Amino acid sequence: MSSHPIISDTHVKMQQTMEHTLHEFSSIHTGKASPSMVEGISVEAYGSHVRLKEVAAITTPDLRTIQIQPWDKSMIVPIERAIQMANIGINPSVNGGLIRLPLPDLNRERRQELVKVAHQMAEDGRISVRHARRDGLEALKKLQKEGEISEDEQKRYDKEIQTETDKAIKEIGEHLAHKEKELLSL
Repeated sequence: MSSHPIISDTHVKMQQTMEHTLHEFSSIHTGKASPSMVEGISVEAYGSHVRLKEVAAITTPDLRTIQIQPWDKSMIVPIERAIQMANIGINPSVNGGLIRLPLPDLNRERRQELVKVAHQMAEDGRISVRHARRDGLEALKKLQKEGEISEDEQKRYDKEIQTETDKAIKEIGEHLAHKEKELLSL
C-alpha cells in the first residue's frame, strides 16, 4: 500500500463497501437461524425509528428459530408489526413476552429468489467499489494537473488503485459464490 492519502482513502472506502456487502449477504437466510437476519429491521419506538437490536435481545434457541425478547413489554406489538412490514418471509408468533420466528423450509423457487437477491447485493457492492475507484482516480488526476504529483506518480498510483479494485471485486465474487453454494446445497 502506498503512503499517499488518496490511495489509503480509496482502500478504506473499498473495505467498507466489502464489509457492507458481506453484512448484506448475512441477512439472506439459508434456512439456518441467525440474529443478523432481523437485527437491522426498523422498529417504531418511543416516537422514532430504531433498529430491532436496540430494543430487544435477539437469540437463536435452535437452528430453525429466532427468538426476540423486548426489553420493554410495550414494544411487542411494534416489533411484531415491523417484522411483518419488513416482508422477510417469516411470520412472527407472540408467546407471552417473547416473539418467536420459526424459519420456513426453503423450497427450490425461494432458494432461486434468494440467489438472485445475493447477485443483486454483489452487483451493488461491485458498483460501490468502482465508484471508490473513480473518485480516487479523479482525485489523483486533479493532483497531477495541479502539479502536486508527477505523471509517473499518477500512473503508479492509478495502478495501485486498480489492483485494489480488482482484489475487492474478486473477493465479492468469491463470497457470492460461497453464498450461492450455501443457498443451493441445503
